[in-house]
Amino acid sequence: MLPESLQTFEDAAGLDAATPGAIVDGQHTRGELALEIAPDQIIPALRYCKSQGRYERLSAITAVDWYPVEPRFEVVYLLHSLARNTRLRLTARVGGTAAEIDSATAVWAAANWYEREIFDLFGVRFRNHPDLRRIMLPDDWEGHPLRKDYPKTGSRV
Repeated sequence: MLPESLQTFEDAAGLDAATPGAIVDGQHTRGELALEIAPDQIIPALRYCKSQGRYERLSAITAVDWYPVEPRFEVVYLLHSLARNTRLRLTARVGGTAAEIDSATAVWAAANWYEREIFDLFGVRFRNHPDLRRIMLPDDWEGHPLRKDYPKTGSRV
């Protein structure tokens, strides 16, 4: 549900109207709108932002590991509207030992390598990704080194 403090923002109100129930939480800080999206609604939200919100540029996708909190991972989408010179941050929380979320490659082809990097370093899987494989580490590497529970020294078993 869209927080009352964000109902005056056109992007938040439009996204809430187009995808009811997609917005879980949000805030406006440092001149940037940040909205938490339900993970199962991330693709409709991204599609709305690209087509109706005129956020034509996907600046980046990254992740944060909030271990030991569940849902553990926060996938962060940074969007940029060149026409309006505005930025928007969408986040989605996914958890469990096999964290998954839908791939944004159907909306932005540029999401491909960002999602591969997140998969490689955090272990978050992106459903329907066209080529989800390691991008930075060797294929035989065990584990995902940016997870907070990844051993810093010693055996990786």
